[in-house]
Amino acid sequence: MADYRSLDLLHVTVAEGVATVVIDHPPVNLFDAAQMREFAQLARLLEADDDVRVVVFRSANPDFFIAHADVAGILDIPADQPPATKLGGFSGMVDRFRTMPKATIAVIEGRVGGGGSEFTLSCDMRFAAFGRAVFNQPEVALGILPGGTGTQRLARLAGRSRALEIILGSDDFDAATAERYGWVNRALPPEELWPFVDRLARRIASFPPQAVAESKALVNLADGAIVEAILTEQDGFNRLHPLPEVRARMQRFLAQGGQTPEGEARLGDLVTEIG
Repeated sequence: MADYRSLDLLHVTVAEGVATVVIDHPPVNLFDAAQMREFAQLARLLEADDDVRVVVFRSANPDFFIAHADVAGILDIPADQPPATKLGGFSGMVDRFRTMPKATIAVIEGRVGGGGSEFTLSCDMRFAAFGRAVFNQPEVALGILPGGTGTQRLARLAGRSRALEIILGSDDFDAATAERYGWVNRALPPEELWPFVDRLARRIASFPPQAVAESKALVNLADGAIVEAILTEQDGFNRLHPLPEVRARMQRFLAQGGQTPEGEARLGDLVTEIG
């Protein structure tokens, strides 16, 4: 069994083949550099842990699963990025949860947006709580784009037109709509969510791990040339984030309450107020 005690922002327990990962990075579980490093470390540990066959992600914060990637961190990215030739950085990190030979499940009970949404999209399955989960891809409103696999995963899950509604609209979506659009597998009443996920995770963990891993690898073939598409997405992101007008929008977003619990609780409205 792997030793997960080196992780500070992710708390891991393993029982009966199921690793439960609790995301605990107050105040809004922002996907900043520290959390990205821990997720990358977690991926390496999980991949090597033969005692784990299913991974379930949840948040310690009932209001936020992961708010989104750190906009201040995006402002610090150098402008002169070379063309993307291999999957790395944030996109490479989240893609490991798609390709690892374990079943990965995200359980969303609060808000998730931007890079946080892209992480959940990289998981094999997503389940959400009615009346509590809220989804958003706010990047276009900030002048950038979902550059952590979001354009490609949403297009495959929700279809072209709904992916464009989500991405170009930069608005909030409730759990019922997310379920209807294919953003999540199912939305369930809060009191039914965990009994359902627990049963499913234990059920998968009880099956031969080789069969789970091989089946997942074959289903992943349906993604087609997704890695090449994600590299093109990264190049698009890198063309946008250095633009002066884009940097100004991101700075106004931070100044007007972005990345605070109060601002993030009304993200769909906040991003319309920064123009």
